[in-house]
Amino acid sequence: MDPAAFLLEPLQYGFLTRALLVTLAAAVVASVLSCWLILMGWSLMGDAVSHAVLPGVALAYIVGVPFSIGAFIFGAGAVALIGAVKSTTKLKSDTVIGVVFTALFAVGLAIISRTPSQVDLMHILFGNVLGVTDGELWQVLTLGALTLGIVLFKRRDLTLLAFDRTHAHVIGLNTRFLGALLLGLLALSVVVGLQAVGIILVVAMLITPGATAFLLTRSFDRMVVLAVAITTTAAVSGVYASYYLDISTGASVVLAQALAFTAAYVAAPRTGLLSQFRQRRRQAGSPAGQAA
Repeated sequence: MDPAAFLLEPLQYGFLTRALLVTLAAAVVASVLSCWLILMGWSLMGDAVSHAVLPGVALAYIVGVPFSIGAFIFGAGAVALIGAVKSTTKLKSDTVIGVVFTALFAVGLAIISRTPSQVDLMHILFGNVLGVTDGELWQVLTLGALTLGIVLFKRRDLTLLAFDRTHAHVIGLNTRFLGALLLGLLALSVVVGLQAVGIILVVAMLITPGATAFLLTRSFDRMVVLAVAITTTAAVSGVYASYYLDISTGASVVLAQALAFTAAYVAAPRTGLLSQFRQRRRQAGSPAGQAA
């Protein structure tokens, strides 16, 4: 097939063009935020928030308001609930997160099971990117731009918080506010990703790009750039693969990200498996290694 025809054929369908735009917006927002989540060890929090929004989505359908409103309210509420339980018990963070997000996810499933609706549960869980309307597209683009704008505006403070929370506090930064802001942005990014890949697969979009970029560089600025480049490539290739292979679009995008992570894991310049193998061989061949 002619390369131009290969690239242009899927774009003749309006629904696929909207799917590509929504997926790109969700992927870019999630990839930028994933860099901070990886450095701060908050990956599990992304998992928690993405699952905890389900009852908000279900209630939003019942009330007749946009899913994004219910999702954001319950995402932010889950963060607050996790913080409250952690501060009033001696339980560790991962335990509290596991209890809260599974409980809220179960509440969402219970509401959906008791509510007659035309909304397919599979679309909520795994996304319905091919069914995105123009209104939903603009909603995602607006929320994505808002999230990115806030992240870029507070980038220096959030970066210092990630690397040295004590120093950030000493120089007068409100670390509690910054932590709450980052968690609020996490909830917003989940709302954005919800339209593209659904509640479950959005977790991968919040973790994999940052993890892949972390393997490739130790510079935070380069890490953000790499995460965006990786997730953009994965979004485009995933949407095209879903069209030509007739597979789930959300799953295809996440699999493309997983392939990028695998490549970095194997071939990263300093930390990849191949690099480690070569280093061991050089050490074994050196005089000190032979003497040992």
